[in-house]
Amino acid sequence: MVDDDDLTREALAEVLSAEPGFEVAGAAASLDDALSQIGGGVDVAIVDLGLGEDSGIDLIAALRHRFPQLDLMAHTVFDDRDNVFQALKAGASSYVLKGASADELVAAVRELSRGGSPMSPKIARLVIEHLQGGAQPDPLSPRERQILRHIDRGLTYKEIAAELSISAHTVHSHIKNVYERLQASGKRDALARARSRGLI
Repeated sequence: MVDDDDLTREALAEVLSAEPGFEVAGAAASLDDALSQIGGGVDVAIVDLGLGEDSGIDLIAALRHRFPQLDLMAHTVFDDRDNVFQALKAGASSYVLKGASADELVAAVRELSRGGSPMSPKIARLVIEHLQGGAQPDPLSPRERQILRHIDRGLTYKEIAAELSISAHTVHSHIKNVYERLQASGKRDALARARSRGLI
């Protein structure tokens, strides 16, 4: 398992090592740690996408290249379209959101090891809607989606500007573009439209 949060790694190790038939082969906090630990005897790798300065998606791609038979699960808080599809394209066969119960996580690992592709319901819905709608272009830029997620968290323009090291005027310009591209009448409408399309 690969996660840069010590408490998360410890909790995962405790849950999985207590499960009959499971053995925790190792726990890593970074891309380099993971690549040095994971060998051919590992069956499943559980990878967080946010690894501090490292990218979990890059790690998934590297592991898929080195160990084609390794089952890879993305285990993350990120539920946006970009991260989901980048992780799946990189080689993840499973995408489970943090917040899933211990039983749900254990069941997902078992399903993955048996050849399935378990996904959290929200992620499965996003994938289905994408396939049903075809490969439609994303109406928002990565920065616009990032700002919209901050708005969804309740941050003010000034707080967003400070967090992203940009000006409040720039934040306002991005939000104006978001409203236009989503054809939204305001903040609530924009957030509702973005959620319905799996953009946040």
